[in-house]
Amino acid sequence: MFPNSKTKDYLTSYISIKANSILRGTISELSSSKSISNRALLLQALSNNQSVVSNLSVARDTQLMERLVYSTESLIDVLDAGTTMRFLTAYFALSGKNKVMTGTDRMKERPIALLVDALRKIGASIDYIEKEGFPPIETKGFSGQLADQLAIPGNVSSQYISALMMVAPILPKGLTIHLQGKIGSVPYIRMTAELMKQFGVETFLDFDKGLIKIQHSRFKKAVVVVEADWSSASYWFAFVALAKQAELTLPKVSEKSLQGDRVIVDIMNHLGVQTIFKNGNALLSKKEAAKNLTWDFKDCPDLAQTVLPVCAAKGIPGDFTGLESLRIKETDRIAALQNELQKIGATLSEPSTGNWKLEPGRIPTQSITIQTYHDHRMAMGFAPLATIKDLKIESPEVVNKSYPGFWRDMNSVGFETTSL
Repeated sequence: MFPNSKTKDYLTSYISIKANSILRGTISELSSSKSISNRALLLQALSNNQSVVSNLSVARDTQLMERLVYSTESLIDVLDAGTTMRFLTAYFALSGKNKVMTGTDRMKERPIALLVDALRKIGASIDYIEKEGFPPIETKGFSGQLADQLAIPGNVSSQYISALMMVAPILPKGLTIHLQGKIGSVPYIRMTAELMKQFGVETFLDFDKGLIKIQHSRFKKAVVVVEADWSSASYWFAFVALAKQAELTLPKVSEKSLQGDRVIVDIMNHLGVQTIFKNGNALLSKKEAAKNLTWDFKDCPDLAQTVLPVCAAKGIPGDFTGLESLRIKETDRIAALQNELQKIGATLSEPSTGNWKLEPGRIPTQSITIQTYHDHRMAMGFAPLATIKDLKIESPEVVNKSYPGFWRDMNSVGFETTSL
């Protein structure tokens, strides 16, 4: 079993996984939804902390959000938590709080200009401390609403849009957001709207017209129970897809979910995984896979690091779109995928702008080492390769960002792991 991350150096630690192709068991430490948890925590704060939010994710990002949203400190360090940076920037800016928002070196490379420009247009005072357009920033007050209409590209991170949606009700004139061009990550925008409804705020959505409209409203007391995380669940579909024999149970997952990543059920149906929902659980087993896969990830970009390694390892060529936002995540996920997929003989190329092609190749016989680039999804997305060969993964502590019990769950279904 992998020990507490504090006992290992973050940059030089590894986990060694002995290959195992026969998997059975129940995934007992599956995290609650980080996306729902972080939104619910912000909405709880906006409702004057009257609401009750239970079954919160144990992910580090959510623990950060829970601590920082009520922090009285002037310096807010979000580490590498992009959602926390974006949500709290909007919250502190429009609630008139003077805060310096900073994070890791990688966070300082992730653009925030689009959100800052929108908040400034509304009336917030925000300064850049180092590089224009990037954290760290300082929120310096809100003297009054200057605009109630915003135009934003629809293909940017939905976290910008969700951040503005959640603070819109506290604005005296409300807020209308015009989404321009192609709209991505629609399920995350719908998730935000559905959670806001639980807190008593109605949101008008018209994606055909690219329109989001929210009136000035009072948040009401709510009771929210956070469901299991479909992004974290996706990795177990990958294990089943690649194993020779597998029967896994995912407890407490919602068949009808607020989360867009629930679509992993449909994707993995093509890649050889049968899903049966029974008594609040998802039962996963093997079935015949398709010969190729075509998929648009614009509504579920976080699943790319789950799906592409499976295609590569199963010899299934793929044609993909909707990967643009992966460039500005915890790492440049496109480059990271290209680098690590090469280690199993596969290539990921972009024959034309926005159109990606995966071509599987010959998997090497020797053990391979996967770099994680300080990205939790790289660690967990490539871990299922341990159904095929011995594997070593760099900086396994990164899973604490979203799924701290991941390695223990691997142990429970039959894998032997050693920390190095």
